Amino acid sequence: MPAKEGYCVKCKAKREIKDAKDIIMKNGRPATQGLCPSCGTKIFKIGK
Repeated sequence: MPAKEGYCVKCKAKREIKDAKDIIMKNGRPATQGLCPSCGTKIFKIGK
């Protein structure tokens, strides 16, 4: 399974999402939530 990537706003770079969890938003759309491995900031990516 390939690692999920998202954009870290604090690092201003694409990073692999650490502790990634697939969630469903209130409107029913899928999303991924986790942490940046470098700085620990939350990363949120909409879509699969």
